[in-house]
Amino acid sequence: MAAIGGAAEEEMREARASEDEGEKEGDGEEEEADGESESEESSGEGEDADAEKENEAEIQRLEEQLSINVFDYNCHLDLIKLLHQEGELVKLRRARQKMSELFPLTEEIWLDWLKDEIRMASENSERDKIYDLFERAVKDYICPEIWLEYAQYSIGGIGQEGGIDKVRSIFERALTAVGLHMTKGAAIWEAYREFENAILETVQPAAGSVPSAEQQQTVSAQLGRIHVLFRRQLGIPLLDMEATYAEYEEWSEEPVPEAVIRNYKKALQQMAKCKPYEEALLVAETPKLAEYQAYIEFETKAGDPARIQLTYERALAENCLVPDLWARYTQYLDRQLKVKELVLSAHERAVRNCPWTVKLWNQYLLAMERHHVEHELISENFEKALNAGFIQATDYVEIWQAYLDYLRRRVDFTQDSSKELEELRSAFAHAIEYLKQEVEERFSESGDPSCTVMQTWARIEARLCNNMQKARELWDSIMTKGNAKYANMWLEYYNLERAHGDTQHCRKALHRAVQCTNDYPEHVCEVLLMLERIEGTLEDWDAAVQKTENRLARVNEQRVKVAEKEAVLAKQEAQRAEQQKPSRAEKKRAAKKSRKLKTGEKRKADSDDGEWGREEEEEAEQPSKRHKTGGGDTLAEEEVEDMEMETGLFGKNMPTNAGLRPKEAAAASKWKDTPKTFHDSEKDNVTVFVSNLSYSMAEPEVKLKDLFADCGDVVEVRPIFTNKGVFRGYCYVEFKEEKSALKALSLDRTDVEGRPMFVSPCVDKNKNPEFKVFKYSTVLEKHKLFISGLPFSCTKEELEEVCKAHGNVKEIRLVTTRAGKPKGLAYVEFENEMQASQAVLKMDGLTIKDQIIKVAISNPPARRFPEKSEAAGRAMGPRQIYGARGKGRTQLSMVPRALHRQSTPMAKAENGMAQNPAAPSLPMAEEPKKMSNADFARLLLNK
Repeated sequence: MAAIGGAAEEEMREARASEDEGEKEGDGEEEEADGESESEESSGEGEDADAEKENEAEIQRLEEQLSINVFDYNCHLDLIKLLHQEGELVKLRRARQKMSELFPLTEEIWLDWLKDEIRMASENSERDKIYDLFERAVKDYICPEIWLEYAQYSIGGIGQEGGIDKVRSIFERALTAVGLHMTKGAAIWEAYREFENAILETVQPAAGSVPSAEQQQTVSAQLGRIHVLFRRQLGIPLLDMEATYAEYEEWSEEPVPEAVIRNYKKALQQMAKCKPYEEALLVAETPKLAEYQAYIEFETKAGDPARIQLTYERALAENCLVPDLWARYTQYLDRQLKVKELVLSAHERAVRNCPWTVKLWNQYLLAMERHHVEHELISENFEKALNAGFIQATDYVEIWQAYLDYLRRRVDFTQDSSKELEELRSAFAHAIEYLKQEVEERFSESGDPSCTVMQTWARIEARLCNNMQKARELWDSIMTKGNAKYANMWLEYYNLERAHGDTQHCRKALHRAVQCTNDYPEHVCEVLLMLERIEGTLEDWDAAVQKTENRLARVNEQRVKVAEKEAVLAKQEAQRAEQQKPSRAEKKRAAKKSRKLKTGEKRKADSDDGEWGREEEEEAEQPSKRHKTGGGDTLAEEEVEDMEMETGLFGKNMPTNAGLRPKEAAAASKWKDTPKTFHDSEKDNVTVFVSNLSYSMAEPEVKLKDLFADCGDVVEVRPIFTNKGVFRGYCYVEFKEEKSALKALSLDRTDVEGRPMFVSPCVDKNKNPEFKVFKYSTVLEKHKLFISGLPFSCTKEELEEVCKAHGNVKEIRLVTTRAGKPKGLAYVEFENEMQASQAVLKMDGLTIKDQIIKVAISNPPARRFPEKSEAAGRAMGPRQIYGARGKGRTQLSMVPRALHRQSTPMAKAENGMAQNPAAPSLPMAEEPKKMSNADFARLLLNK
């Protein structure tokens, strides 16, 4: 049977082939097209499969990363986005749930989640779960769109028991929350009225029928609800409220009451006042902090708490990661509204949005105590604060102090012992251990070097528990932690003993203080003598005097030795300088002779005129004098170089023996033909000083004029040349208008021929000696990282690729030398503090191109400028001039440091204890007599 079937099949195939032979030629093109489309579909399917595999791998990677660090906000966002693309609804729900437990979700995330859950809900029994989800959503932020979605969804359940009342309840809550929103609140009012109008249509009697008394009452009640809604809305300042008024006039069969018209006009006036702030918000760019701050100040002056609260909520919806805004909002609620549910909800949202800010946690603990929250809940939130990941070690000390203060206020100290007191003591011990074990290991420093927690514990034990024995034990522990050398710590202990101890322990503490103190031994000696003068016996007085004299004698010996050592070092430095003078002079003469020979040879090659050559040699020997128009002073060439350093020139000086190229010769000729002026100080406001340019720059006038052309009309570019025509690397750019000069400052640090060009204001240093220009911040920047140890070959793009995995990178700045070469340092600015703190934890110790980098929060050192001291000025006389370049860096002051000490006792010591001017002066407090030049000479020569 199989063979017969096979033969028949073969015959049919041959017949089919002969019939289709003519058709093959016509169908060839179609088959070819079909083959191409099939190949495209197969290739498209292959690409989709590859993309699906990549997404699965990325999902797995993100899940693993979250298992390591569950607080990675951006990782949560990326995972939710990928799962939504892949349609993994179960995993997507779990990912959203996990993120919502850790962070407040944005309006977009909530709306996507709610819409997905509404689509998946197939039965009415699941509506309660969606209601719960809406309740969670409206608690995170005040969002009109979420409230509108919530109200519209509730209309779908109107058929259930109590459905209409539930919808009205949700609408009323929405009006309370966002009904005052000037730009978006009208949508809630209109939706509410549409709902009530729909109900009105259902209760209207059929056309032509006679309504019963009950029907008439129902219709009248429903019409009354709609009238009330219109009138309530017209009393609130909302955009396009004129259209609402016109709609009410058209809808109402009765004239609008006078009271409603008066409220409507008041609302119109209020809207006119608020409209400029709303328009400013519409045109402003994110984050709009300044605009919101102005709006809040306006509403605060108006004094409507509901509008103030709504304005704060609107600002926070767009700036949820700004701790200061949360702090101001919660402080306003604490002091003005004082509604428990509202206040605690705001504090909870604040710490969820900015968990790294210790100030918000402190305010939250105080608010919970203020509103009498249960102790277990307060302790639970304190534990959350400890796990929040603060940026500084001192933050942990601050949160512990706030919690310990709360526990102390719970204790009734009239009882000898209580559960609360034991809990307080246990918490103090835990705090000390935590700061030692956890904080010091993490930050490699103590957040509490002065042991303030232990000091507080000791004071509580002494003053409130009358337990001086425990207080003394705590102070012994404080002193063993490196605080025994500070006078203020001993005086704190002495004051505690003085108030709650006895004279014997006071005396013992002061004797130890005299022996151990290094910073202000005179002060503790004075306090000891005062104690014995008031309460001591003759033997106690003698012992105190002997001890203080011996201690001060040793201190004086140590200070004299230090002064002698410094004087010897100064003398040795002066001797070395004297010894080097001949060799330096010889080098200068040799260099000058070499320059003369080279210059003479070149000039002889150019011309046979001997007189001309001698004139040029004489000119080379004389320093070039240039006249400064503004001040009328003549500046030598070296003084001009000093001026360059003062005004921003940081490039190296060009060798004076460099040969002149043709372009330089032309510049030299031009220089000789122009007046020797480089800037008119009267044009400072329209001029910028440009420096750190390449000395080999060809035609700097043309290049810089093109570079600054976008800033405005350039009047003149004045490059500065040497007397030989060599460009000195700096110039003055004069503009036609002042605003052009201000715009030109934005080109500071622009790369020009491989070097960062410095652009700074043109300021007369003689008239403004304190003027300094520094582009970057010198304070703690919690949203910015400082990275060191980078390989010199690391580019900005490579570093950005590493950093963007931990947050949104706003800016990266690679630190370079003045010649544009990398220094292995960088500043990375993230979008917010939380991302920066996470990046520190993940990137510190990371290896990039076989080099281990160090990452920390940016905290640049403050710019230090020399302090002016009138006393020093009187002692040293007028400032000396050390030549054109000032005093050399290696030269040391010839006055010993001991002579720089204050000649009179300080009015107030660092420890806060004021000194008694009437007390007997100690040897170190005596005013040194004035010394003559001969005395100085004998001191320096050890005579």
